[in-house]
Amino acid sequence: MKRLTVLSLEQALSLPYATLRMVQLGWRVIRVEAPTGDPNRRIGAELGGADRCAYFVGPNAGKEAITLDLTDARGREALHRIVRSLDVDLFCCNTLPGRYPKLGIDFETLRTFRPSLIWAGISAMGPKHPDVPGYDPALQALLGFMDLTGPADGPPMLCGLPLIDLKAGDELLTQVMAALVERAETGQGKRIDVSMARAAASWLLTVVPMLDAGARPEELSRSGSEHRHFVPSNAYSTSDGFVYLAIGSDRQWAQLVAVPAYSALAQPRFLENPGRKEHRAEVHRLLGDCTRRCTTAENLAHLRGAGIVCAPIHSVARAVDEPWLKPLLTWTTSPDGRKVRLPPTPFEEPAGRELPFAPRQGQHTEAVLREAGLSAAEVSSLLAAGAAQGRAEVGR
Repeated sequence: MKRLTVLSLEQALSLPYATLRMVQLGWRVIRVEAPTGDPNRRIGAELGGADRCAYFVGPNAGKEAITLDLTDARGREALHRIVRSLDVDLFCCNTLPGRYPKLGIDFETLRTFRPSLIWAGISAMGPKHPDVPGYDPALQALLGFMDLTGPADGPPMLCGLPLIDLKAGDELLTQVMAALVERAETGQGKRIDVSMARAAASWLLTVVPMLDAGARPEELSRSGSEHRHFVPSNAYSTSDGFVYLAIGSDRQWAQLVAVPAYSALAQPRFLENPGRKEHRAEVHRLLGDCTRRCTTAENLAHLRGAGIVCAPIHSVARAVDEPWLKPLLTWTTSPDGRKVRLPPTPFEEPAGRELPFAPRQGQHTEAVLREAGLSAAEVSSLLAAGAAQGRAEVGR
């Protein structure tokens, strides 16, 4: 497969994550930013100057960056020149759908320059709601995710990761792959619209059917770390930390209580899952009494020896040092020479891959415009007018 060229008007996380996945596949990704820049550039500790902070670096490693003012007709014309001259395979954006025509980035306009162009946009609720903005936390609230997260006797909570942003990014990549297969057969481009809300709602798979199945209210709300149906599956204190164990069948329960350290739970009323659900508070109390008598390592040895699914509860810092995970991490190198670890790719590839450091705002503007066929005089004119910004203009 040839190396694809992606032009992406992106900011925040959902689309930058999707295009990072494309970088990981070996595609060329040119991110387009407005002169005001991406606010995420300035979130977290600085790694490469004030516009390349920690939160920005991970999703944008390995990309090129150009700055165009698409509210200016000259900026729009420059973008169209790039689409036409660089044989762009895929154009992406995550701005409000209502702004597509005004910025000259709508599918109908761009396909006139590249009939085979695949166009993909992410927005909060799709093009039928063109002016509705959306961020991951608000969508977690809107779609019931927060009501399902947190302790049963506590307030709704966000997930520790922006999972709706990440879901939308993965969904865009999935739809792009399908469109590439279709284009290989027809030679035609395609428009793809990803709604963050709809993508997230598709993940309510285990709870929506329960609405019509007479589920009790507690089966459709927060339950802390425990599974709502399989008892016990929960986090338990140990003498020096925590351990998570999951019992998914009555056979596994029998294996658990056969271990001397947990034999206090070998009671007839707990023999089957319905009985354990009925007495779940007591099951959790008795099991917690058992796990607290041992260290985390001792509990894990007991549980693994019995074939029980279990795990220590690690911090992120400890998790990335896991012997199986550590060799799979990718990395980048900051301008001052620091090695910055990045997550592994989600697919098999040779371990130990380094990506170029995330670009500064406007770092590649002049080079990309010249590659698109603009003369030195034309590039200078765009920069002087503010319709484009290079590294020097952004840094003023």
